[in-house]
Amino acid sequence: MSAVLVIGGTGLLGYHTTLELVSRGYQVTSLSLPPMPVEDLFPAGVENVLADVTELTDDELLALLDGKHAVFYAAGADERVTPPIPAARYFHEANVLPTQRLARLARQAGVAKFVLYGSYTAEFAELWPDLGYRTRNGYPRTRLAQEELAYLEGDGAMDVMTLRLPYIFGTMPGRTPLWQMFIDIVRGSAGFVAASAGSTSAVTVTQVAQAAVGAMERGRHGGRYAINGYELTYVELYRAVCEAIGRDPDQVAVVPYEATRATLERIDAQTAAAGVEHGIHLVDSGLFQERRAVSDPADSQPGLGYADDDIPAALAATLRYCVARESEPVPA
Repeated sequence: MSAVLVIGGTGLLGYHTTLELVSRGYQVTSLSLPPMPVEDLFPAGVENVLADVTELTDDELLALLDGKHAVFYAAGADERVTPPIPAARYFHEANVLPTQRLARLARQAGVAKFVLYGSYTAEFAELWPDLGYRTRNGYPRTRLAQEELAYLEGDGAMDVMTLRLPYIFGTMPGRTPLWQMFIDIVRGSAGFVAASAGSTSAVTVTQVAQAAVGAMERGRHGGRYAINGYELTYVELYRAVCEAIGRDPDQVAVVPYEATRATLERIDAQTAAAGVEHGIHLVDSGLFQERRAVSDPADSQPGLGYADDDIPAALAATLRYCVARESEPVPA
């Protein structure tokens, strides 16, 4: 039985990856920030270590890495954070440097496989240079750097693979999915609900877990896997949110990018004046959402072996879960 380490095991992606690994007979150690979302989160046999990976010493991390066949790195900051200017510095320190350090120590410890949970913004940074995702937008820019430094640390000794992850639907015990923010947006919209004209790749958390384990078992060093299971339009997303909260889904209307551009530019300017910066400027994000940001599953699914899944059903279930958690009592 091979032993593996999941960084961020109590998060949504790390938790489901842990379940997938256990189902395939792997011995799993989870390393995550405290506190636990719920007691008895993991199946029996999973070693649970609660600590900040960035605060552990090299010797402490090497002890955790000793004897491990693989590392799954499912931790870090996402683009919802609005840090001080320059945002790239924040994401570099939050995502790039810790990943490089873990990859270096994993190689030193003799780890054979390193799976990085990345972002599909890196995919489209390469495909659509006009968005400025490789230059003026700190989040995708540093996601690309995170990938490259991890590959360089592994070269010649450890296979490093990245999952370029799109919209992900699913739930876990004790945590509210990030899609709560979309419920809040729709509730705050008077008259009609504005949706962009484009579409996005989408997967379930089960597919992410299967793809991650598939990358460990079948991936190639330097692989950049933009996984996808479904083309989700923003209209469909917002209609699903409306249905979840009992609002008429026919109130969702497409608003062209050019009609919103001036507003987005103004918000970006106000954000900068406040001394902070989005990881992706709103004016660039708006243009992104006007497009068909959809990867071909044939480029990743056969190689990684993740199964088909019902993404619309997972979307609806995720939103219902968010609404149900709204009525739960807040812990004292």
